[in-house]
Amino acid sequence: MSGYANPHLLTTPAELARRIDARESLLILDLRPAEAFAQGHISGAIHLDLWGVSLVDTDPAPLKAFMWMIEHVLNYRGVDGSTPIVVYDDISGMRAARAFWFLEYLGHEHVQLLDGGFNRWLGEGLPVSRDAQAPSKSTWEGTPQETRVATWRDVTTRLGQPGVVIIDTRSDDEYFERAVRAKRGGAIPGAVHLEWTNNLDDDCVFKKADALRAMYERVGVTPDKEVITYCQGGYRAAHTYLALRLLGYPRVRNYTGSWKEWGDREDLPIEHPRT
Repeated sequence: MSGYANPHLLTTPAELARRIDARESLLILDLRPAEAFAQGHISGAIHLDLWGVSLVDTDPAPLKAFMWMIEHVLNYRGVDGSTPIVVYDDISGMRAARAFWFLEYLGHEHVQLLDGGFNRWLGEGLPVSRDAQAPSKSTWEGTPQETRVATWRDVTTRLGQPGVVIIDTRSDDEYFERAVRAKRGGAIPGAVHLEWTNNLDDDCVFKKADALRAMYERVGVTPDKEVITYCQGGYRAAHTYLALRLLGYPRVRNYTGSWKEWGDREDLPIEHPRT
């Protein structure tokens, strides 16, 4: 992980196994579907599937209510403000990255993603458990970090500004309107298109720092700019948020409403990219 500005945001299977063996105080969250968790997971992991829980209205009241609900779910999984957290899914994927973003947005200061996920854990021959334990409920109250989230209003006021770059992390089919998943197809005007899967190498771990940095700089995503990421519902956008956090970009926001909100609202501008 050398070369990243923030290598502490990731951990490896070997390092996580060492910490488990040393009985460190640690909360491990498994973001995979329940059936995958039941078939085997990292010992001591707590299951947390947030798939399908999305926000499509980023006005202040619904955003606050949605994040309160996420915080409440995290409380029931034992999240507190002091215990370090490791999140994982099958690979270095969007499910775990979105949990990572939620926790950072809520002000947790000790969150890591397991690079390569459960598949890499299995590939290194590390032990698997089918035992499940009940988490201890916490009373943690997060402190929202407003600079880590973007609302539709934030995006609107930044359109066309030279010091801002918007990244569309969706698939080619979505970007070019071959797959329309909202009332309207298209893209946010001026957005750079770079699908989230480009953050990973062939082994489904994050690319090395030099390759990741060069990829973003080639499309004009540089550290001096404020960056807003979006996808369909904030999952893939969270993955690119994490990639840029690894590189040390100081101003990165996840537009959590993403295309489902933007595309459904006929009062917001769109463009129709062409190949």
